[in-house]
Amino acid sequence: MSGRPDSDLTPDTQTSPDTAERAPETTEDAPERAPEDAPEDLSEADDQHDDEHDGEHDGELLEEQARRARWAAAGTGIVLALAGTAAALLRVSGTAPALVPVAYACGAAVCALAAVLGARGRTRRALWAAVAGVMIMALGDQFD
Repeated sequence: MSGRPDSDLTPDTQTSPDTAERAPETTEDAPERAPEDAPEDLSEADDQHDDEHDGEHDGELLEEQARRARWAAAGTGIVLALAGTAAALLRVSGTAPALVPVAYACGAAVCALAAVLGARGRTRRALWAAVAGVMIMALGDQFD
């Protein structure tokens, strides 16, 4: 490889300077081009009508995405809180140090907070709270 951008191309795709500069001599050799000033298919009334419906559709789409994000954040927080609570209860009954079930319980509480934040629509904060809760539970796992 010589470092040129076209050095690794196959010979049939490389451009040579003499063919790139030469203009087509007949209309048969000229490549077909789309007209630049193509007529519009829609009238102005149709454009305004479509813009109104697009705005409504975009609003509905955003509301749907926001609703899904709230449900996902709340559901994830609930599942993680239940898992942390179950782990804390299992570790309390065992011979693990006291710090282990406390870490699981604290992580479960932070994940429950994430579920509440997600249900209220604070999905970004809910995500970070869920991450923090899982990290706290991971500390409990490391102490075990």
